Amino acid sequence: MVESNAPALQATNLSHAYSSYQVLAPADLSLNAGELVTIHGANGAGKSTLLLCLSGLLRPSTGEVLACGHDLYEDEPSAKRCLAFVPDVPRFYLELTTWEHLRFIALAHDAADGFDGRAERWLRDFGLWEVRDMFPHHFSRGMRLKLGLLLAFIRPFKILLLDEPTSALDDASSQLLAHHLGELRQQGTAILLATHDLEIRRRLADRSLTLQAGQLAPSA
Repeated sequence: MVESNAPALQATNLSHAYSSYQVLAPADLSLNAGELVTIHGANGAGKSTLLLCLSGLLRPSTGEVLACGHDLYEDEPSAKRCLAFVPDVPRFYLELTTWEHLRFIALAHDAADGFDGRAERWLRDFGLWEVRDMFPHHFSRGMRLKLGLLLAFIRPFKILLLDEPTSALDDASSQLLAHHLGELRQQGTAILLATHDLEIRRRLADRSLTLQAGQLAPSA
């Protein structure tokens, strides 16, 4: 049984190497419920690799990851039920429309109740309602990123991992995302995001970490 005061996300001795190249040095990381932590660093510092390891999409060279107390690599289904990840370049199914993508994800996560109303609110909020019947491969990069975010928001989660979520958003959409992240944090969601956005870090971060040359450390 998971202790109520245990971190929502905990990584121990986590590292990753591509062949002989050490992208991530061994590091520990914990994220509590209701906490928003940002990670920043230069391009190629290892931020995306770290998030891929934490999301279960890339197996680390060493270490373990616990999501809601479940081992991400030994009990993957239970861990991933509470964890949502939005990469910097979301990928979509070629044969599904925007609306069909949202419905597919909702059904896959047992979140079909009230789907139509929730989906319409999210799509209108992020300016995608008029293109709900279009295929995402026709979208601009910013629109694809918005849809990637909505595919996370349409399902339940307790941990949210985001990789450069404002990189292709306009100012208004970035402000809207910041508002929703603040709401999620207040609701107890643990949020970890890699970002170069100083406003996001200033406005929302409870803690900020730096990743430099594969070394993870608290920001000064």
